[in-house]
Amino acid sequence: MKRFLLGMMIIIAVLLLVVAMRTAIHQPVMHQPAKVQPPTSQTAIPAIIPLNESLLALRLSQAIQFKTVSFQSNELKQPAEFSGFIDWVRSTYPLVNQQLEYTQLNESMLYRWVGSDESLQPILVTGHYDVVPVIPGSEDIWEHPPFAGVIDNGVIWGRGALDDKSGVLGILEAVTYLLESGHKPARTVYLSFGHDEEIGGSEGAGAIVSYLEGQGVQLAWSLDEGSFVFDGIIPGLDSLAAMINVAEKGSVTLDIIATAEGGHSSMPPRNNAVVDLAQAITKLSDNPLPGGLEGIASTMFDNISRHMSWVNRALFANQWLFGPLIESQLSNVATTNAMLRTTTAPTMLAGSVKTNVLPIEAVATVNFRIHPRDSVDSVEAYVSDLVGSDSIRVHSRGGANASAVSDWNAPGFRLIGQSMREVYGDIAVTPGLMIAASDSRHYGKVSDNAYRFNPFRLTPDLLTGFHGTNEKISVVDYAQGVRGYIGIIRHGTTN
Repeated sequence: MKRFLLGMMIIIAVLLLVVAMRTAIHQPVMHQPAKVQPPTSQTAIPAIIPLNESLLALRLSQAIQFKTVSFQSNELKQPAEFSGFIDWVRSTYPLVNQQLEYTQLNESMLYRWVGSDESLQPILVTGHYDVVPVIPGSEDIWEHPPFAGVIDNGVIWGRGALDDKSGVLGILEAVTYLLESGHKPARTVYLSFGHDEEIGGSEGAGAIVSYLEGQGVQLAWSLDEGSFVFDGIIPGLDSLAAMINVAEKGSVTLDIIATAEGGHSSMPPRNNAVVDLAQAITKLSDNPLPGGLEGIASTMFDNISRHMSWVNRALFANQWLFGPLIESQLSNVATTNAMLRTTTAPTMLAGSVKTNVLPIEAVATVNFRIHPRDSVDSVEAYVSDLVGSDSIRVHSRGGANASAVSDWNAPGFRLIGQSMREVYGDIAVTPGLMIAASDSRHYGKVSDNAYRFNPFRLTPDLLTGFHGTNEKISVVDYAQGVRGYIGIIRHGTTN
């Protein structure tokens, strides 16, 4: 017995030593700045970029006041608001319109800043200026009217402040600053501003991609909206983290259809269509598609955990020991669970036409956001195998697979990360997975790598603004994001 206890103590001691050693070396990686062309006296960018933050805020406020709303029904669209915004951009940013080539496709805007080295593949920096509608009846909940563009106590309020007029204007402000500073790009850069991203982007980004294909353009990389510089968003992480999304999830919607004989509700059978459907939905909820801490998610948490406390670092540095525990905990949090797997979300239900009639058909509509490891076909097959029966069938409404996964070791990713460290300090920079969709679904067709990231700080209190109420951004954070775009475009066009 003594030998057994001694042996166990030795094993435990060795385990603890291994855990401690692996934790000790699980530290933030030291990054070497990417090599850039030496700036001339005309193009040198100061370490802290001076900007007129009040003027930046005023222009974003003015942009918000254009009601460039994308409705599902085109009959509700206000074309004058879109044309007004385009005219406003062209008059408000005269240097951009004087020195860059301009092409308009439908109501989307495309600029080309020609570089001096034609051997270099061009890049593209993009955003969209259309916004989602304000939820009917929620207008009174807004602290300031959603299209007033109010600037109050250092905060810019209104629809588009985060999604995504701040991105569009941030790019325009950055290019204006670089033009005024005498920056001469070696690599050509395209700027595109879509008008219909919120309804799929087919006439905006889709048309721009067709145009670029016709011109024989293949981009080295593109940068679209996506994630942000997270502050307090990731549990256990006290520092800032720039999560640069390298892929976006796909989506498929399935109808789960239960059938039965129906009849009068006064003589209900033991099971009917509604009961069978409820059991099927419960089964789906209890058996999510398999996931795991691998690929993008593994790299993301490896990078982020290096900036966490000792305990969290110990867990992630020793996944060989704590892997199941980590995955269990991450799966219990909605935001991190979405990074690990294809998610399942029942969204709509339909049954009987009358309160006392048993339905002959009951339908649940379920939306799945597809992880890159899965596909539309594999999700449908999984669901059919799980819930399919003589009384249950699965019907697909259609969908799209996840995007290709871009290279997070490529120069474009490194330059974006370097730009964030120059603005925000030594922060965590990591690849991430976009759980929503963006115009990159189009731009990825002509980009070697498609990245999705806004260089603005995002805190938990801002999350409800996305497609919700009280969308806002602080004047300081907006200006920092403009500095981020300046760095990205400067580095991107000189490398």
